[in-house]
Amino acid sequence: MVVTPDAEMALAVEGALFSGFGSAGQRCTSLGTAIVHESRYEEFLRRLDTAVREAVIGTPTLEEILYGPLLAERFAKRFERYVEWIEPHHRVLGSSGTGRITSQNPREGFIGDLGGLYYHPTVVADVRPGDKLFTHETFGPIVGVMPYSTLDEAIELANRPGYGLSSAVYTTDPTTAFRFRAGIGAGMVSVNNSTSGAEAHLPFGGNGRSGNGSGSPASGCSTSSPGGSR
Repeated sequence: MVVTPDAEMALAVEGALFSGFGSAGQRCTSLGTAIVHESRYEEFLRRLDTAVREAVIGTPTLEEILYGPLLAERFAKRFERYVEWIEPHHRVLGSSGTGRITSQNPREGFIGDLGGLYYHPTVVADVRPGDKLFTHETFGPIVGVMPYSTLDEAIELANRPGYGLSSAVYTTDPTTAFRFRAGIGAGMVSVNNSTSGAEAHLPFGGNGRSGNGSGSPASGCSTSSPGGSR
């Protein structure tokens, strides 16, 4: 997800919240890294931090929530490894804690029974191009955020990890939208909409290291990597 200087910020934050944390980040099109123009970077972080802190997490059957538990123990253990990739130069936002939500590590506003595999939503600011959180796909409620200065830099950053299932750009300038579409290596591109979701009447597939596992090697699909979004 690339957020440009002229983006409608409320819309971009809404898109990041949904695509980063909807279904606890367990979608092939979940947001991995938000790449935000340096002139709007701190504003985006403040707004996303607030949105994540106010989001309701808990048992899905009780009321409308942002997300519920992780699917299974194996996914929870893998997600805990992703949290270990947080480095000293990162800022952790959007959460009253990291890791699993328990009575000893509570989440303010949590509803329901803590018996499930519930994990804190985590926003990791100041991600760098060499960080594992940037170069590797994460499957869970964690989103990285990094700044950029030019659109060409943003496109290069978005392409660098090699995942190309879904992408998004937030802008009010049609020229920027077309430049992004021409430069991004992704099977799907959304404009002012989140990375999550698909159109039922259009092909669903990715480039590079992304895909649903059903394609040939030439198509770029991979059974080892379910998705990847920038």
